[in-house]
Amino acid sequence: MTRPGHRLFVAVAPPPRLADELAAWARAHRGAGLRPVPPANVHVTLAFLGARPAADVEAALRAVRAGVDEWTLTGGRAPVELALAGPCWLPPRRPRALAVDVVDSTAALGELRDRIVRALDEAVGFAEDHARFRPHVTVARGAGRAVQDGGAPLLGPSPQATFPVDVVTLHRSFLEPGGARYEALGDVPLG
Repeated sequence: MTRPGHRLFVAVAPPPRLADELAAWARAHRGAGLRPVPPANVHVTLAFLGARPAADVEAALRAVRAGVDEWTLTGGRAPVELALAGPCWLPPRRPRALAVDVVDSTAALGELRDRIVRALDEAVGFAEDHARFRPHVTVARGAGRAVQDGGAPLLGPSPQATFPVDVVTLHRSFLEPGGARYEALGDVPLG
């Protein structure tokens, strides 16, 4: 059964080469009760809007553009340089996913995200449900009891790399039996 409307989120993505490397690292841990995320789905979520009416799609894309424009006018410059840190289980108390933290050492991504979230709130009434932004890429979903109980250890060092971000994308997510499938609805270049 599918939910009505469009399941929307705003994200940035590492370059394909790095997404492939993260996916390969996750596949190496498949036996730990994890379902790896396909490389094409590796991203850093800036805002998850959830199920929205079809009419919100164009307004959300305009809001992302407005947020990027405001960020640029207040001194934001592309590309935003990010770095992969270590692996982590999310959420920490009852983990359901293996992720890799992302370091935003200049706080540029956080500032960009704040501008986009404010614009989404004004445009489509997006009310954020998290007070603190923790940039990360999810690389595998939990499928085993150890993950659900929080007893799974971190599975060795994750890939380490820095990467530039120069585009923000509004996506639609489709929940399917084999996992989520994403459709890019619009890219907004930074700068």
